[in-house]
This record gives sequence, structure tokens and C-alpha cells, in this order.
Amino acid sequence: MDTWMWIVLLVVVALIVAGLVFFLMKQRSSSQLKNRFGPEYDRAVDRADNRREAEDRLREVADRRDHIDVVPLTAAARRQYAADWDTIQQRFVDEPGPAVSEADELIVTVMAERGYPVDDFHERADMVAADHPDVVTHYRSAYAIRKRGPEATTEDLREAFVHYRALFDKMLHDETDDVGENRNGTPSSRRGGRHDSTR
Repeated sequence: MDTWMWIVLLVVVALIVAGLVFFLMKQRSSSQLKNRFGPEYDRAVDRADNRREAEDRLREVADRRDHIDVVPLTAAARRQYAADWDTIQQRFVDEPGPAVSEADELIVTVMAERGYPVDDFHERADMVAADHPDVVTHYRSAYAIRKRGPEATTEDLREAFVHYRALFDKMLHDETDDVGENRNGTPSSRRGGRHDSTR
């Protein structure tokens, strides 16, 4: 076989290997996103024009989350917030609308103390999706009901309150968060203090 034919053969083999490596890396990346985002992965794919667009967006969300230093609550803070929730829950019987609003506000306060960005609902939902994809649907549903205002029935508000409770429990008792490191294992800057939320 002539030298030029060997060269062509080697180039073809190299291209095939490169293509196979790229395919395997893409499959691995997709698998990691599916594992991290769970049902949120399917939701993103359904809402996007194509799978690549959905995966690019989820990678961007994951990257933003991984650069945030989320910390657990202290035992004292956990007890106080649990007591605050009980007070709001008791108020729901007589004033369901205000109670649902207060439940939302309490969740934002807890998220802020833990280090999550809280200035925008969609940003909060993204961060919840990155950490707790099993409850972010609850959060979106509760928020949508709350936004109906006077049009929401008492039953709607009760449903919203139950949705908020699912997220509140995660925010209150989740002990799996990184402290001082992001999810890639590299140091990240500590975000301290409470944040004000804007509705």
C-alpha cells in the first residue's frame, strides 16, 4: 500500500475515534444532567426548540448554582423558622390569602439566609431545580396560584400552601449542601447575610 494511502487511512481512523469520543462525552454529559435535574430535564426539553438548547440552558443553571455557597441553617434558625411556619399555618384558617403570601415570604427569607439568590422568582426556581428537582414543581405551582390574587379560591390557596410546605421542608431540613465548597469541589466565596426580595 502506498504511503499516501496509509496517511488517508490513519486520518479516517483518527476522525472516527474523535467522533466516537465526542459522542461518548455528549452522552455522559446528558446523563449527568438527567441525574441532577430529574423531571426538570424532561420539562426543559419539552419547552425548548431542541434537546441541545435545553441541555445548554440546564448546564448554565447548574454552573450558576455551583458558584453559589449554600449553607445549612443553624439549629436555632431552624427552630425559629419552624415556629414561624406553624404561626402562618394557624393563620391560614381565618386568612388563607395573607397566609399563603407569608408562606412565600418565609421561604424566600430561608433561602436568602442559606445563600441562595432571591431577587427574582425565576432565578429562585432555577436554583431549587438544581438542588431539589423533586420539589421545584411544587414551588412553581404555589407561586402561580398566589399570582392569581383574588381569583384564587380557598381550595386553590390550600393547594398552594401544601406546595409551599414541600419546599419549606426541603429548605429547612436539607443537610446535603456544600459548606465552603461548590459542587465541583473547589472553594467558592461565602455569601453572607440576609437578602431582600423584590416581588
